Amino acid sequence: MAIVDVTVIPIGTSTPSVSSYVASIQRILNKYKEKGLINYQLTPMNTIIEGELSTLFTVIQAIHEAPFQEGIDRVATNIRIDDRRDKKVSLHDKLESVNKKI
Repeated sequence: MAIVDVTVIPIGTSTPSVSSYVASIQRILNKYKEKGLINYQLTPMNTIIEGELSTLFTVIQAIHEAPFQEGIDRVATNIRIDDRRDKKVSLHDKLESVNKKI
């Protein structure tokens, strides 16, 4: 299972606020979550998604396309992938490991 850190940035919006675009992306992610394909967590600066890597690439493409569907002509998407294959690690496991050491 892989974990990705994704930030989708719509460029050329009519206002500095992008929360409506973030909400649209979260609705897309929720559909994938309801199907049991991913887990995700919204943060103030990005969204963290976990799942099988091939699925994550499909999800990333879907959320990258979302602002275009709302009339935006340019989108920048930043992606960071943590793909650990020696053992299965979830978002929760990573946080728990750090919290035990505090």
